[in-house]
Amino acid sequence: MPYLNLSYAAPEALPVAELAVTLTGLTVDLLGKKESLTVVRIDRTPSDQWYVGGQALAPGQSGAVLEIRITEGTNTKVQKAAYLRAVFAALAAHFKALHPASYVSIHELPADAWGYGGETQEYRFIRGVSL
Repeated sequence: MPYLNLSYAAPEALPVAELAVTLTGLTVDLLGKKESLTVVRIDRTPSDQWYVGGQALAPGQSGAVLEIRITEGTNTKVQKAAYLRAVFAALAAHFKALHPASYVSIHELPADAWGYGGETQEYRFIRGVSL
């Protein structure tokens, strides 16, 4: 049940549907998440409003920040590291002149602190366990 939030600045608008498919696929393949529960939100910021080190992006340059929320303890360090590398590479392939200070961060939330459909992830786990 991951939630991905991508903010980006680029000289031109991107085919965001294609980008959402790419990010969803990496999340499913590398983190083992369910495709049907993966939410991707993409927001474009004007390039003149994206700053790195107090300086606006150079003409033709892009910047991106991807934050993903997953349930705490559901992925290993190795899986997360592979995901970070693959997502950054995918962003670099989609964005022209991607600034190296473009970030991918994984936020791990406790299972009792988030959920969907009105039920926490912890409740879903407990309900699914045969005792």
